[in-house]
Amino acid sequence: MRFGINTLDDIDVKDKTVLCRVDINQPVDRATGTLKDTTRIEACIPTLKELNSKGAKLVLLAHQGSDIEYKNFYTTEPHAKALSKFLGKEVKFIDDVCGPAAREAIKALKSGDILLLDNVRFVSEEQTLFETKLLLSHEEQAKTLLVRKLAPLGDVYVCDAFAAAHRDQPSLCGFEQLLPSAMGRLFEEEFCVVSGLMEKPERPCVFVLGGAKISDAFLMMNAVLGGGSADKVLSGGLVGEVLLWADGKDIGEPARAFIKKEGYENLVETAKELLAKYRDKIVMPTDFASVEAGKRVEYPPGKIPTAALILDIGAETAKKYQEAIRSAKTVFVNGPMGVFEEAATEAGTRLVWDALGDTAAYTVIGGGDSITATKKYGKTADINYICTGGGALIRFLTGDELPVVKALRHGSGIKQKK
Repeated sequence: MRFGINTLDDIDVKDKTVLCRVDINQPVDRATGTLKDTTRIEACIPTLKELNSKGAKLVLLAHQGSDIEYKNFYTTEPHAKALSKFLGKEVKFIDDVCGPAAREAIKALKSGDILLLDNVRFVSEEQTLFETKLLLSHEEQAKTLLVRKLAPLGDVYVCDAFAAAHRDQPSLCGFEQLLPSAMGRLFEEEFCVVSGLMEKPERPCVFVLGGAKISDAFLMMNAVLGGGSADKVLSGGLVGEVLLWADGKDIGEPARAFIKKEGYENLVETAKELLAKYRDKIVMPTDFASVEAGKRVEYPPGKIPTAALILDIGAETAKKYQEAIRSAKTVFVNGPMGVFEEAATEAGTRLVWDALGDTAAYTVIGGGDSITATKKYGKTADINYICTGGGALIRFLTGDELPVVKALRHGSGIKQKK
């Protein structure tokens, strides 16, 4: 047991039906029905191999697709093929989640069998709107359809989805109310690494925050700056733009419109409060890049043309960030500096990742886009630790207890039947 949670060493899975929640959400090529990346699938393989070698009847639950837009949901069938490849044995798939077909398939499993159910988000109670609007307690989640139908078929629940540990949904927090529970090896490793680094990071400790999903980034900044974990925060992407807006800098109407469209305008006030408290530790971009007639053009804040949209940090900012990263002892990164997928707007992210690759600091990367950038620039072998979670990592760093951690602690108190 670690952090009050059972590990795989604390549970008996031989001939037991194990319901295992994994996070294997990956980019999908819908034209071919194949996965564009398998990073998260590969990360959970050690847990699945261990459970399989110990004789478990293994049932995998997973989601695929962004959490709010139903149009982005997709079947997990391609994931079964990828899992089969990495495990070296067949992973069965059924296009059902908790209906009669899924339940019969679970009942038919023999020791050593592995079954992947279809996308749990095809069940409405697993969707973000269900989570954010109804605010069900963990006890109430145990009464939802998914848990009611599947929990009676399981002997043990294992969660190896640290990347989704910030979510409060039945497949992640409901089963632990009814079944003896444990965390998988990936969850255990990521929880331990991040916990250890936050307790005693080597100094100076630098946080690099960017990307487009920034709702938790400002909460996290307040926690790591207020708690003293971070010596400096380097901002890019929408994080940097919101901070500059809060500081009275003109970032251009397109950027302001985009921030409003994404629902982040309320963060401007939060950013003002952060700057009032920690201005000396927060570093904002001093120049930006946009694209005109297909070519990269750079501007300082306040000099951005009315119609230009910020798409990257500029060369001056990138050089300054490189120097800070190379002189640090610990670096946390979540989010790219701009639209790194396009050649004209990748320079800022590429230069920052170059510094991450050659710094002597202990480097930790978190989040899907950050992992994609790491692969794109060939830095995977140079990063000390790559965390599968982005939202979970940021939420953890806010200091709040993750919903799944709380649920697992409860489930770890339920004794297995002999």
